[in-house]
Order: sequence, then C-alpha cells, then structure tokens
Amino acid sequence: MTDVDIDFFNRNDILSIIPHISAVLKNGRKHNTGIYCQSIPINPLTSNAAIDYEEAELRGYFKIDFLNVSAYKDIQSEEHIIKLLEIEPLWELLHEKDICDQLFHVKGYHNLLKELNPSSITELAIVLALIRPGKKHLLQKCKTSGFDSIKDEIWKKTDDSYYFKKSHAVGYAHLIVVQLNLLCQEII
Repeated sequence: MTDVDIDFFNRNDILSIIPHISAVLKNGRKHNTGIYCQSIPINPLTSNAAIDYEEAELRGYFKIDFLNVSAYKDIQSEEHIIKLLEIEPLWELLHEKDICDQLFHVKGYHNLLKELNPSSITELAIVLALIRPGKKHLLQKCKTSGFDSIKDEIWKKTDDSYYFKKSHAVGYAHLIVVQLNLLCQEII
C-alpha cells in the first residue's frame, strides 16, 4: 500500500470538518496521526478503529497520516511557498547552530551539517535519512567518500529500524529550504 502523509500547520482545523475514524496501534492506543476517511469497524468504547492499522492495511483499508508541522506558520499562501522554493538558499547557514536549531528535523545537527556540507535538496534529503536509526550505519561511509557513495543504499527499505523513505526526506528537505529562506527574508 501507498503511505500518504499530509502536513498541516494545525491538523485539528481540517479534522474538525472531515468525517474520519482514528487509526490505532497494535497495543490498541490511538495512532498519533493516522485516520481513515472510509468506513472501517469501530470500537464502540473509543470510537477509534477496532483493528490496528497494520491489520487494517491487510484488509484493504487506507490510512492517511495528517501531521502537524508548525514550520508552516509563516507561510502566507501557495504563491509564497513557491517563491521561497525558487530561491537558492545560503547552504552555509546550515552550519550555524542558531539557524539550525530553528529548522525542521535538523535541530541539534549543525555540526553534522557542517561536516557533510549539503548544497542541494538531494544532499540535504540524504542527511535527513542518515540521522534516522535505520540508516546511521551509512554515516561514516558518507563522511569519508561523499554523498554519491551511499546514493544506491540510502533509499532501500529496511525492516530493522526507523528510516525515511525518499519521498519524505525530499519533502522535508524542501521544507527546510523554505524555512531557511524565510529566515533570510526576516534578516533583510
């Protein structure tokens, strides 16, 4: 099945107007972000799904993750985000702790960003993947031989630990570029 994540500044705004049923984890707890916009068996005590999201997927139900991403708070419109994406960012700002700590997913990683020195969306996406447990084993190889040395391994699915799919990492790298360019506009 396809994994669909939709980012919102405030997911509750949209959830208040879309009929949905919350997904549940294997332990029966409510899934943090997953919902169903289709009819699925419901637990009458919780009003959440009666089956966990993995079993639901096997039965053909389609979960969508609605994510809160506060990084969108300063985005004014679709045109605004497009303009911000069209600006080549000052990549060297990723080396600065004060800047990095304001950015989505890379807070606390300014030293690694300085060492790896990404200078494109693709390279930044690879860094985002490398800081997940499922791909940390590739970090040293990337440090010694560069981004190209791991490009065939970084996006391969792993079952043993949490990792980023390429689509997620690239999407989040774009968001970091938007944030970086927003910070630069604030300074100017």
